[in-house]
Amino acid sequence: MATNVLISPILKWVGGKRQLLAEIMPLINKNCSTYVEPFVGGGAVFFELQPKKAIINDYNDELINVYLTVRDSVDELITELEEHNKNNSEEYFYELRALDRSSEYKEMNNVQKAARIIYLNKTCYNGLYRVNAAGQFNSPYGKYKNPNIVNATTIRAMSNYLKKTQIDIRSGDYRKVLKGLRKGTFVYLDPPYMPISSSSSFTGYTDNGFSYEQQVELKKECDKLKAKGILFLQSNSDCPEIRELYKDYEIKTVQAKRSINSKANKRGEISEVLIYYV
Repeated sequence: MATNVLISPILKWVGGKRQLLAEIMPLINKNCSTYVEPFVGGGAVFFELQPKKAIINDYNDELINVYLTVRDSVDELITELEEHNKNNSEEYFYELRALDRSSEYKEMNNVQKAARIIYLNKTCYNGLYRVNAAGQFNSPYGKYKNPNIVNATTIRAMSNYLKKTQIDIRSGDYRKVLKGLRKGTFVYLDPPYMPISSSSSFTGYTDNGFSYEQQVELKKECDKLKAKGILFLQSNSDCPEIRELYKDYEIKTVQAKRSINSKANKRGEISEVLIYYV
């Protein structure tokens, strides 16, 4: 099946991999029986690969609801986005952003919730999904002149792809996704990164964070995959702790542009690592 060039991520996500696809794609086994991505995020790698059979998962329920809605209720979603597009303003943005702090949120259906997240993602500052400790969306308004809120062509292409393939879309602990996988599967792991300093934590998209202990836990899961002969690739930050943890694996250094530091002069190219058993 040839890939559809119309399909690309519809959400901008912290640590997104679009700019690193040239480095990542050659390390992925395109002929695997099942492609598995336990931390799918914005799905840059997944939507570039467009496998026929896959399991995608994320801890973030809101994100997974977006993918399920794109697959199952595409017309209703686009209608809702057109309404947001018509009403877009700073005041409207903050009204919609505040919904997850109110009882109204519980009454919203899945289509309304998905459209809200897409709208906020397209119009918030830097276009990045970010939540506070209470799990509430807290990025400010971005004041863009002409944000691509509806993006109907891409959303319809994505919906078509998710309907016509065997894509198992899940939400929850990544370890559950890794249980019972068989040889022939390929796993791409893009976890919340090991923070390289207190100001550059990459854990802003779930309310649970991802500690060093959890990085150690993830390493054990990688060892289990290797013991079963399951090939995998992982992205992470380039720091001594990660290099030490994975010293028995192949490690490739890559350069990524990141714009998540609050100080503009601290943004720019930083080293990241690709860890692999391929």
